[in-house]
Amino acid sequence: MRLRSGVLAAGCLLLQALGVAIFLRGFFPLAVRARPRGGPRGESPPEPAPPGPGTVSNWTKIPPPLFRKVVIVLIDALRDDFVFGSKGKQFMPYTTQVIEKGTSYSFIAEAKPPTVTMPRIKALMTGSIPGFIDVVVNLNSPALLDDNLIWQAKTAGKRIIFYGDDTWVKLFPKHFVEYDGTTSFFVSDFTEVDDNVTRHLDRVLKREDWDLLILHYLGLDHIGHVTGPNSPLVGPKLREMDNILKKIHISLLSKEGEASLPSLLVVCGDHGMSETGSHGGSSEGEVHTPLLFISSAFEKRSGPLTQPELVQQTDLASTLAVGLGLPISRNSVGNLILPVVGGKTMREQLRFLHLNGFQLSRLLEENTPAYEKDPGYEQFKIAEKSHGNWIKLYLEGNNSEILMNLGKKVLKQYLEALKTLSSSLSKQVAQYDMYSMMVGTVIIMEVLLMLLLSVPKALSSRAEFEVPLSPSLFSLLFYLMCLVLCAVHVIVCTSAESLCYFCSMSWLTALGVMMLISALMCGILSAIGKILENSRLPVKECSSSGPWLFLLRSNAFNSSCHLHRFGNRPALPPVHMERLLAKAAL
Repeated sequence: MRLRSGVLAAGCLLLQALGVAIFLRGFFPLAVRARPRGGPRGESPPEPAPPGPGTVSNWTKIPPPLFRKVVIVLIDALRDDFVFGSKGKQFMPYTTQVIEKGTSYSFIAEAKPPTVTMPRIKALMTGSIPGFIDVVVNLNSPALLDDNLIWQAKTAGKRIIFYGDDTWVKLFPKHFVEYDGTTSFFVSDFTEVDDNVTRHLDRVLKREDWDLLILHYLGLDHIGHVTGPNSPLVGPKLREMDNILKKIHISLLSKEGEASLPSLLVVCGDHGMSETGSHGGSSEGEVHTPLLFISSAFEKRSGPLTQPELVQQTDLASTLAVGLGLPISRNSVGNLILPVVGGKTMREQLRFLHLNGFQLSRLLEENTPAYEKDPGYEQFKIAEKSHGNWIKLYLEGNNSEILMNLGKKVLKQYLEALKTLSSSLSKQVAQYDMYSMMVGTVIIMEVLLMLLLSVPKALSSRAEFEVPLSPSLFSLLFYLMCLVLCAVHVIVCTSAESLCYFCSMSWLTALGVMMLISALMCGILSAIGKILENSRLPVKECSSSGPWLFLLRSNAFNSSCHLHRFGNRPALPPVHMERLLAKAAL
């Protein structure tokens, strides 16, 4: 089949685009997504139905909030050892005292790469795991359209105030009743960027017209970028943050006597910093950040201080949603941090865990075709059934030890199911789709090789190419390759633990891609064989004319032999041949 150079180039360009698209789809996996948000408050599943007729639970609404006011203090680039290590004891004495002897819970929150500000804010507020593609838009953060805690709070009538990094203002436009954004590009500014946040505190803490206060401090991050984590400037900045936390905590405690519900202070970091002060990667210093929950609702800590438990950064969105009496974000893959609600009754704790499990199982259903075979989904259904049995005993007025033991068992089942569900959903975002990447790479390399084989023809005067596809389509090799590739596709797609994009395509589409790969490979092999055959034919014909031709090395004689081979001109006359032989002899 003959093709003009323009047609061949256009076809190769389209095939290259196809290969690159499949490769990038595997290299940048899309985050798991739920259906678009519909109602303002979302769906609230009822408690699991007790077995048997006659008993029905009457708890069908979202539980009420646990805290009256919530203050989130996000300190940019706050590493876990800045709070729990020697620096924390030296420069943050009030925070250390609250951790060791106060009413608080301490955790180490693990952030997933990329550890830059905008994707981390998304993870904190949506509970989802942003990918590396979010780094591209980190410098120009568009409005966040996914379901998130800020949107749910605003829809529920919560009044939100924000001061700090203006990334929040870009992500959540028109969500704050009051805000003051600071830019993060002047990394040499260590003081004013934080003073512009703190100057609002005295006035805001005296007011009662807000429900959620968010503060984002950038000074520590700027110090890390310029001088590193071991700089002498880190200590004074940590001491400044400690005084701010002290002021907020004391102010919240002073107003709790007037209110029926306690307040909650959350201290966290969006990411840490490496030993050189940078961030964005996956080193321990970059992904481990402190997460503190401080409230009078918690029991006072007693006994020796233990190592903080490791949780996921995405767990904050689910925990705060329960604390504020809001629906959990539909795209969240986080788990409820149980100690925060550990002071509630067993029925309330089971209700919170069931809401979290229902949201995760619904997200799994909408993103995984074979969700019923997922271990986390199976564990959740078992826990849900046990929960129904517990509710039946509870509604019957059973207050024996059997009820308490069954409740603890259901609690454990829910926690195991939530952990497995979250892990299954996180793998779809955090892992590369190697199969799709390999398919895209094969198509790209085949097209490149086809172009390389066409270069000699492209340099000739005739811009036409002989594409040997037609014979190969009917060759045994083509059908054999199609059969092998289809067998590989079936094996990979039936044994893959995580969802592959290429496996999610219809079988007809996948078969078309396999036929394309086979046709390109057969065409390449046919073209290579033709080139080798053409390179050998002239030598054989010239050598068959007589043994004396091996002695002739003249370019002129080679030209005559070439012309004689293709039959375009008659052979040279004997007189000319004798002259050429004489020149060759000299």
